[in-house]
Amino acid sequence: MARSRPAPPSRYLRSTTWQGLSEGDLVAVNVERETRSNYSFVAHVTNPETGDEWIELCGGKAGESRIRSFRPDTVYLRSARKGSRFVGLPLAQAPCLPFGAA
Repeated sequence: MARSRPAPPSRYLRSTTWQGLSEGDLVAVNVERETRSNYSFVAHVTNPETGDEWIELCGGKAGESRIRSFRPDTVYLRSARKGSRFVGLPLAQAPCLPFGAA
């Protein structure tokens, strides 16, 4: 008897802005193997069928330019990285809003 597999989602919801970031903004990732890498924001992606969300970033170690996906709670403003430590909250909890936002 063949096992049925769930159909892949028909489409993901992609946005090139998220929590005050726009495509190309520099960010840092608080994941053990990625703390020294440099990334720029590409998109916020949501799977509407499951509610899963992730952040697509471009970059990596010096000289690399690869697309990677990370959980929203691991993405910080680049200025939050102090050596190998991170200060403040991730963007998922503390958006980077422009001055004068209501």
